Amino acid sequence: MQEVIELKDVAKHYEMGENIVKALDGIDIKINKGEFVAIIGPSGSGKSTAMNLVGSLDRQTKGSIFLDKRDVSHFSESELAQFRGKKIGFIFQSFNLIQNLTAKENVILPMIFQGTDKYEREERANKILALVDLAERMDHYPNQLSGGQQQRVAIARALANDPEIILADEPTGNLDSKTGEKVMDFLKELNKKGKTIILITHDKELAEQADIVYYIVDGKINSVRKSKSKLKKKVVSI
Repeated sequence: MQEVIELKDVAKHYEMGENIVKALDGIDIKINKGEFVAIIGPSGSGKSTAMNLVGSLDRQTKGSIFLDKRDVSHFSESELAQFRGKKIGFIFQSFNLIQNLTAKENVILPMIFQGTDKYEREERANKILALVDLAERMDHYPNQLSGGQQQRVAIARALANDPEIILADEPTGNLDSKTGEKVMDFLKELNKKGKTIILITHDKELAEQADIVYYIVDGKINSVRKSKSKLKKKVVSI
């Protein structure tokens, strides 16, 4: 299988006065194209730090991180931002929408950063928002949308540059259970269409829906295993 992300003996340490906090202490993660991977752990386990490193949002203290077998430690910040912008789409628990932009403008923004032609930006934003059933709400601002609708905008924004990888950080955390299930179904549908999905969660039931589950405890990988749950649910509109 084609490898898209690999962390080799990666650590992230923080200096807190005279103490060193080891948020991550030498982890190995390998993610192949088209996989659905979950990284799970309790609060303070290091899973959010792992997310930042897997998504190249932060630099490691030691170890190596590879995207498409390229060592990103040799990238400049601008090179990393461009590569990350094309390769990875991010979905956050708190949505992270820009409040003074409409749903459509939020989706268009990542394409502007990648230099996409204006006509193509407009056309693609319309198409993606229709895909997440928000065609009639695209001109609304985030405060005019429900939590579920805002998360759908966040998903649409993550898809804006047609990334190979979707990194979802607690994507159902601020949603009711029914809407959360629909979001998970949508992620699984994206996975069936070939997207690599990386789910960061503390929820064991959500993690069990992934193909491979990494358990992080105290900054280390405690165990890695294939999920028992391989059931593919029927996708419903969110």
